[in-house]
Amino acid sequence: MSSDNASPGEKLARNWRNLSRWPGGKRLFSWIVGRTAPYTGTLGARITELGPGYARAELRDRRRVRNHLDSVHAVALVNLGEVASGLAMLTGLPASVRGIVTGLDAQYVKKARGLLIAECRCQVAEVSERSEHRAEAVIRDQTGDVVARVTARWLLGPGETPSKDDAAKGTPGG
Repeated sequence: MSSDNASPGEKLARNWRNLSRWPGGKRLFSWIVGRTAPYTGTLGARITELGPGYARAELRDRRRVRNHLDSVHAVALVNLGEVASGLAMLTGLPASVRGIVTGLDAQYVKKARGLLIAECRCQVAEVSERSEHRAEAVIRDQTGDVVARVTARWLLGPGETPSKDDAAKGTPGG
C-alpha cells in the first residue's frame, strides 16, 4: 500500500515505528503530532508508547497548564485524555474504517499535580456500518492515583476520511 493511500492510523503507526527507536525520536514524533493538530501541540504532551489500540502520553506539570488552584487545569486534562484516546483509537482502526470524535466526557477525581500519565486501551470490533464507540483514557499522577478519566465518543464507519462537512454533521465520511 502506498503512503498516499494509507489511513491516518497507518501513517501514525508507521511514523512511530520509524522514529521511536531513535534517540529523541519520541520527542520528534510528539512534535509532529502537535504540528499536525496545532491546538494539541500547545499542550506539550509527549507520546511515550503507541501501538494498535494503545497509547500512553505524559504531561509535565508547569505554569502554562496550571489553573488558579495550583493544579493542572481541567481543560489540559481533557486535552491530554483526548490525545491518548485519539492515538489509541486511530492506530487500532482497520484501514477501511474512518472515524470522528463526536463528544468528550471528563470525570475529575482529584487535583492533578506533578508528572501526569494518560493511558488508553481500546479495541474496535468489525465495523460494517456507522456506529458509536467509546475510548477511555485514564490519567494518573506519579504516585499512580487516578486524577481524571476522559471518554471520547467516536462515530465510526466504513469509507473515506471524514471531511469538515462530515464533522459538522457528526458523520464519518463515506
